[in-house]
Amino acid sequence: EVWYASISVNDIIELAKSEESKKRMSRRVERAKAKSLTGENYPGLTKVENGKVVIIDHPPLIYHFKESDTQTYFDMVEEAFQQYAATLGEEKRILFDQYKFVDFAAKVVGVGSVGRLCAISLRMTANNQPLFLQVKEATSSVLEPFTRRSVYSNCGQRVVQGQKLMQAASDIFLGWAVGARGRHFYVRQLRDMKIKPLIEVFNNETMMDYASLCGWALARAHARSGKSAIVAGYLGNNSKFAEAIAKFAIAYADQNEQDFDALRSAVKSGRLEAYFEQ
Repeated sequence: EVWYASISVNDIIELAKSEESKKRMSRRVERAKAKSLTGENYPGLTKVENGKVVIIDHPPLIYHFKESDTQTYFDMVEEAFQQYAATLGEEKRILFDQYKFVDFAAKVVGVGSVGRLCAISLRMTANNQPLFLQVKEATSSVLEPFTRRSVYSNCGQRVVQGQKLMQAASDIFLGWAVGARGRHFYVRQLRDMKIKPLIEVFNNETMMDYASLCGWALARAHARSGKSAIVAGYLGNNSKFAEAIAKFAIAYADQNEQDFDALRSAVKSGRLEAYFEQ
């Protein structure tokens, strides 16, 4: 039951209390369905240069590596991608092989990847259908010093297997590889039709419903690990764990506000320059 359990988009829409919320969510779903997996990214991220499609540089957020104009570099990158392709499984490898390597560039992403190498790769079919893949460096878990070494020799594989274990459905191109310099990576599609909740328009009632859904998804993820009885025993029947999580959440929110104020002050004083992604 745990492995088949899922929450559909319709289930989420039905949870909305007001008709306006239901309509807003339905419109966002329909817009997402109307977009192709890659078409939205393709025009804005590429250009034709000397008869060849390339990723457009948008420094400091997107830029090519210094050595990226050499054949040796492209061969090195493609060798890593072929290694990654071997982790997809035979049926997905057949699909992946229809896309040929075109370009590769660094791309700055979220806070969780600060200080790590992240990049995007453009691949295309013979009839010019694009596929953007995102490459993210993976390192040892922050929990490892306090527990034990991972059973996976590749940190990217640890991330991928964790995602597959927790998520009801994963990106079909989720895989891992080792770079030419020995760094570990995991790979996925740059965009795979995710719909982000607009929490800024939530009222208290909607936020509570959303929190309940998040808790349900988190509980299912832990239960799928096969340790559900241990987790349930650890949580117990009192409210101590819930109170600890609430205390942590408030402290985390306070820290976020302090960090943002510090960043804003640094930008205002000229010590840092802010870039806004369009």
